[in-house]
Amino acid sequence: MDKERVAEILVEIGVLLELKGENPFKTRAYANAARTLETLTEPLEKVVRENRLGEIKGIGEALRDKITKLVETGNLPYYDELKASLPEGLLGLMDIPGLGPKKVKLLYEKLGVYSIERLEALCRSNQVADLTGFGEKTQTKILAGIEFRKKYASQHLLGHAHRAANPILESLRGHPDVIRCEMAGSVRRNKEIIGDIDFLVSSRNPSAVIESFSTQPGVMSVNAKGDTKTSVVLEGGIQADLRVVADREFPFALAYFTGSKEHNIVMRQRAIQRGLRLNEYGLFRSSEETRDPELSVSCATEEEIFRQLDLAFIPPELREDQGEFAASEHGTLPRLLEWTELRGSLHNHSNWSDGRDTLEEIASAMIDLGCDYWAITDHSKSSFQANGLQADRVRRQIGEIKSLNQRLADAGNAFTLLTGSEVDILNGGKLDFEDDLLADLEVVVASIHQGFTQSEAELTERLIRAAENPYVHMLGHLTGRLLLEREPYKVNQHAVIDACAETGTWIELNASPYRFDLDWRLWTYAKGKGVKCVINCDAHRIEHAGFLRLGAGIARKGWLAAADVINTLPLFDLRNQLERKRARHS
Repeated sequence: MDKERVAEILVEIGVLLELKGENPFKTRAYANAARTLETLTEPLEKVVRENRLGEIKGIGEALRDKITKLVETGNLPYYDELKASLPEGLLGLMDIPGLGPKKVKLLYEKLGVYSIERLEALCRSNQVADLTGFGEKTQTKILAGIEFRKKYASQHLLGHAHRAANPILESLRGHPDVIRCEMAGSVRRNKEIIGDIDFLVSSRNPSAVIESFSTQPGVMSVNAKGDTKTSVVLEGGIQADLRVVADREFPFALAYFTGSKEHNIVMRQRAIQRGLRLNEYGLFRSSEETRDPELSVSCATEEEIFRQLDLAFIPPELREDQGEFAASEHGTLPRLLEWTELRGSLHNHSNWSDGRDTLEEIASAMIDLGCDYWAITDHSKSSFQANGLQADRVRRQIGEIKSLNQRLADAGNAFTLLTGSEVDILNGGKLDFEDDLLADLEVVVASIHQGFTQSEAELTERLIRAAENPYVHMLGHLTGRLLLEREPYKVNQHAVIDACAETGTWIELNASPYRFDLDWRLWTYAKGKGVKCVINCDAHRIEHAGFLRLGAGIARKGWLAAADVINTLPLFDLRNQLERKRARHS
């Protein structure tokens, strides 16, 4: 079991203990241990194997034994028994906004709430509002949270899907009976929210592949198992389906199961117009649906299928029937961005605000990753909940970054940390720092972090005013959405994009899997207006650098090429572009 999953279990143990009314020092010990594991700079398995867990501050003998058991066996009887000692639905209540362990414990003890269904019924009968510490406002918020949860109950984040699926995909590719293997469906199309994960394999021995798939370490349960397909549930509750086909069928099955449904309908219609039939089994010279191999048109790859239908290859991300066919026919499909073309991220946090890592640790890690630059944009003073920086701390940080860059250069490193701030956009569009401080920063990201309940006109005006400031390079996470957790606030995104086009302000594609904001559906509009994209990790710890790859996938879905993305530029050109907006307003 990897350290992320171990940390999740430790946090859950702490919550379960709190629900049972255990000593708060004991419950906090588990949360603290989880945070400690997350900051490890070496594999947890190595630390356990070398018997060094006890050397880590905050991990005593009891925690050491539990962590060791989880890492070595993937199971912990103490955790299982703890879960079994409480009603199964109690933990699920924690997913409702506004409900923490204390309130859930109170609901359970006073009203016998043990499931979301019972909680909803009691809210609708106004019994929750009468409970001490709740009230009408909290009850209304709980009901809204329940409705939101219902809406997205069977959906999952793209990042979580990759985390669950990638080890299984690599294992399948290494199986001796697997000829070809890919993920399909909405994961392959890089949809920000997915329903399930589709695996497709070609093999001459389907039963062996299905057995291997069904017994992978990440599989929690098997829903169904047949001769050529099986369905399982992975850690995190994501359903995954495997289909095994003959190798000659593989490209057709891959295209079909990748989708989207709307894209597939057009593909089938094009085949019919050419006297052909296209389905998941092949492309056939026939006027009727068939699987007759004697009538099949041989295609070894997806590219050949598109060629047979007089189309240039359409990348999976664009298969949404949103203009890709016309572009394919006319040769105007862009060469989409590759994630390896990104040279760094311009919105990231350190332990000066709410990040986990020091400036030195961040620089070292990004050098190892091969980045050319990395901007430190810690929060401004109004984000007090995120330990936002006062102006004097910003100036001290500027000095420390400059000193660190000098030490890196003296050691022969070409990497550069850029100074910056994620400055809050306050009411009316005023910024949290004065212009003289912003002028001393190399990178300025302007974001809204409070006042989400304002009207669309007010929120739109705040963003436009920020874009008009000559010292603001980009707007961060434009709508404030948290996927599957919080709806976007109301803002006229087209009006903001127009203002960015007018002022030369960039827009962030926040690559956090919880955000992916600006939404991919709006990037063609922004691109058409000449607005540049910046793919940012919004990293709060070193591991978040991996978000660059996810962000690039969303950018591809938005039809973006390398030339549309600012952080594909080398440092010299980036610095010229950073100065460009300020120069046009000077």
